[in-house]
Amino acid sequence: QVQLVESGGGLVQTGGSLRLSCAASGTIFSINGMGWYRQAPGKQRELVATIMSKGSTNYAVSVKGRFTISRDDTKNTVYLQMSSLKPEDTAVYYCNMDIAPYPVHAGSDYWGKGTLVTVSS
Repeated sequence: QVQLVESGGGLVQTGGSLRLSCAASGTIFSINGMGWYRQAPGKQRELVATIMSKGSTNYAVSVKGRFTISRDDTKNTVYLQMSSLKPEDTAVYYCNMDIAPYPVHAGSDYWGKGTLVTVSS
């Protein structure tokens, strides 16, 4: 069993910063990709940022230059540092990881339950 737990969401004013964390626990051999997605009210879930095992990153155009994704494999944790926040960043943020529980096993997708980020204008 694998669980992902996000933390760090909350209410912040426009221009402020927040740091989200997501820690995985359970039977874990390796984690390939890690990522953050978000879903605003009435909208579909969208990719925010991803980071692969060797460190390559990918960002949505809307957050590039403002958000930074990072990972700590010793803690099975992914972070999202968010700066210069805008009201349109308001959403529930979900973390996602591709986790292999044992050697030579293929990875499976796991999701956290989400953490709410609200940016006030």
